[in-house]
Amino acid sequence: MSEKKTPPEKTPVESRPETSGRRDFLKLGTAATVGFLARGLVPEAAQALPPLPANPDAMPTRNLGRTGYRPGIFSLGGQAAIEQPNNDAVAVPIVERALDLGINYLDTAAMYGGEARWSQRYIGQVMKHRRRETFLASKTHDRTRDGSLRLLEESLRLLQTDHLDLWQVHNLSRLEQVEQIFSPGGAMEALQQAREQKLVRFLGCTGHADPAVLAEALRRFPFDTLLLAVNAADKHHLSFIDHLLPLAVEKQMGIIGMKVPARGRLLSSWTPPAGGERSPWMRDRGPGTLSMREAFDYVLSLPVSTVIIGCDSLAQLEENVQLARRFTPLSDEQMAALVARAEPVHQQALFFRRWG
Repeated sequence: MSEKKTPPEKTPVESRPETSGRRDFLKLGTAATVGFLARGLVPEAAQALPPLPANPDAMPTRNLGRTGYRPGIFSLGGQAAIEQPNNDAVAVPIVERALDLGINYLDTAAMYGGEARWSQRYIGQVMKHRRRETFLASKTHDRTRDGSLRLLEESLRLLQTDHLDLWQVHNLSRLEQVEQIFSPGGAMEALQQAREQKLVRFLGCTGHADPAVLAEALRRFPFDTLLLAVNAADKHHLSFIDHLLPLAVEKQMGIIGMKVPARGRLLSSWTPPAGGERSPWMRDRGPGTLSMREAFDYVLSLPVSTVIIGCDSLAQLEENVQLARRFTPLSDEQMAALVARAEPVHQQALFFRRWG
């Protein structure tokens, strides 16, 4: 475990603006909502969003595309310990410590932690008094306008905030889902309405399974960000690096990497679950082949803005912060060597891809 650092002195947190105007917007019916926007009757509380958080010097930062924001190269994901039920004693301190260490981007989603939405609940406990210290991102897995607006209303309540910095369409994996979100009454109407109402600042999409699906979504709408699953095994099956990343770079998007260690399956320290049959879709063969530092450095050597990683403990959190602070870009030869080493375990390291 790395040595713990003394948390930096916290700056005073401004009081949050009145939220009732924005929440009232979400409670309107569909027809009323459209008329509400068309008439320009924007609640006073929604006229302006607060400034983006400061960018601490805790680790290197990069541009989040065209947004004007600079996240640290390591950001905290809202899974792992932060989505486990009744895990307040572990999850909340991880979020608190992340902000103490200068992490300025938090990722969560409406579906993290099941129906109880544990991830948003834990993060909300911290956002209640530290909202202005971080860029807050969440997602909708609903493909419709009305369903997405309902998810947003509950997300704001659980996260104890009146706005998101980034709201994303969650996990587009099939072309028919792209058709659905862009059709009349689809989720894209909710995203655009929420942005106009200043309930959210930026819009994005996410995915794990197929680069062609996400590329089609990017061609249809000028999303601000792309959250994509990528690691050192990527080039061995449906490569996002080859078939999606160049398009996102061309569009000057904020690019966020996830599944960096493939939930541990890419790492030599990985131990497959003991007992019984292994789940076929996970394709667990045995230990991985890379260290966490190698997995981390590989993805950060790509043109990404930041990477999000869920943590099971404070020790993991602090280790990842140290890796970010020590990061040095890899050469093409070093990158190729890691790709070759990942090949024997590429199926388990890409368990989230479309197979067959």
